[in-house]
Amino acid sequence: MKTPYTTIIVDDEAPARLGLENLLKAFPETFQVIDTAENVTTAKEKIEHLKPDIIFLDIEMPGQTGFDLLAQLQIIPMVVFCTAYDEYALKAFETNSVDYLVKPVKESRLKKTVEKLKTFNEPVYSQDILSVLREISALKQDKKMTSITVKKNNKLIFVKLDEVAYFEASDNYTTIHCGTQKHLSSETISALEQKLPDNFLRIHRGIIINKDFVKDIQKYFNSRYTITLNNSKQSSVTSGRSYNAVIKDWIDA
Repeated sequence: MKTPYTTIIVDDEAPARLGLENLLKAFPETFQVIDTAENVTTAKEKIEHLKPDIIFLDIEMPGQTGFDLLAQLQIIPMVVFCTAYDEYALKAFETNSVDYLVKPVKESRLKKTVEKLKTFNEPVYSQDILSVLREISALKQDKKMTSITVKKNNKLIFVKLDEVAYFEASDNYTTIHCGTQKHLSSETISALEQKLPDNFLRIHRGIIINKDFVKDIQKYFNSRYTITLNNSKQSSVTSGRSYNAVIKDWIDA
């Protein structure tokens, strides 16, 4: 009898890690979860030390993406991507060496991954994965977003991004802090993060700042930072602990 594939889950969101781990428990003959990781740095260390057969990999993570992680590995395990890409982009994942799951992951879709793994005689590693990454890179569009559209009183308003100090999650919506005004976007903060240009940085699960508005940064307790923004309200926002490495990289850049 074939032993289960040793597995590591890499995702910056704890509920997503726990949810996927619980799903994988339904397939004990296929997967043995040996660890999880919340960012690229931790994932790299654990993958190199534990040498898993498979990693379930989130693509969009704060600071460094899942693609960045794979580019840093000497030996790449089999990868099941967890993605938010549309069907067109997902075609690039259709190889014998990788699979993809669209969030939120469903058990019925995971069963297809299990069936696909049964067709493998031997794991396929680095070269096939890297060829997929090149294909994905070619499909990714440059972030050229310059404004965001919001609906207000039956009107569409175009808010210029260079006037936005920060975005703040509000349940399944996002509050846009712009000058003395606030606007409400129907998009989640995670969806916006994937579209925003590089001068925006997610510093908390519920906050994305415009780096051009940063006035000063001060260390806060528990490995966090307090960031003051140079907007009309001199807003002060506090980072989340899991975003500590992202902010340090930005400060040191």
